[in-house]
Amino acid sequence: MSQLTDFLVTAGGASLIASSIAAPLTYQLLLKLNSRQTVSAYVPEHAAKQGTPTMGGLIILAGQFTALGLNWGHDSAVWASIIGWFAFIGLLDDFLVPRLVKGKRGLDWIPKLILQTLPFVVLACFGTELWTAAVTGFIVLFFANAYNFVDGLDGLAGGVGLVLAFSLAFAKVETSPLMLGLGMSFVPFLMLNAPPAKVFMGDVGSLPIGALFGLVVTKLLGVATPNPAYELVWPVLLLSALLLVETIPGPLQIASAKLRKGKRLFPFKTPVHHGFQAAGWPETRVTAMFVLVQLVLGLAASWWILHFGDSRQ
Repeated sequence: MSQLTDFLVTAGGASLIASSIAAPLTYQLLLKLNSRQTVSAYVPEHAAKQGTPTMGGLIILAGQFTALGLNWGHDSAVWASIIGWFAFIGLLDDFLVPRLVKGKRGLDWIPKLILQTLPFVVLACFGTELWTAAVTGFIVLFFANAYNFVDGLDGLAGGVGLVLAFSLAFAKVETSPLMLGLGMSFVPFLMLNAPPAKVFMGDVGSLPIGALFGLVVTKLLGVATPNPAYELVWPVLLLSALLLVETIPGPLQIASAKLRKGKRLFPFKTPVHHGFQAAGWPETRVTAMFVLVQLVLGLAASWWILHFGDSRQ
């Protein structure tokens, strides 16, 4: 095997071992902390999930940081700081705010976005070109929040995340060990999150994992380089199509309800996966369809990048 293949196997194996060790320990910790999910009143079909332990994304983070440590490079300290900060925001949302503020299920969206923006303001203040910091921040915030939207059904965020990780592993050699390690880290989590879920991912997992996806995409696009790979925007949009479909209708639906006295813009619930559930689809069928769609999108986008992308990749 080549040196790269050896490294890929090492990163994937080490991340799998780390997350496998973390899985039972994290599950027991969450039970002791009484970290339980409060189901939204707007999703009555999930009433049976009330009280399920949340913050299971810590299992994936164990493997994610293992892969990052093995793939340590020029940007790793910045990436680790951003991922850690997004995990802290998730901890606030999942655990601290609901316990400190009576009646709150988590952070409101405005303070959450402000907190998410802070790392990129810091980067702009300490030497990173303003345009680079702004574009990087936009991409990372999109992926972090879009992936957070996907975390709504048993196995959905884990399945979609696993496919995204492997798709990006094929698309960018430089970050392949990191993405392969992340993909392997989903496996132990999915053992606990498969329907019926014993643990949910929570924002402590979905936000930093989504942020990592965004950081890898900025590297793929060469945002911080003098000559960005703009030709790769289209396959990245293809790869992100499911995330876009999940994310965009929600804010539009809320804006319509506020501006038009309760009138909906779309005839279905948002995020879209809840719309399928409300239409009578079993949860497992919705999850399977979304993961398969992401698989097709990932294969198509990876093929596009490898065959028609910038020769610099």
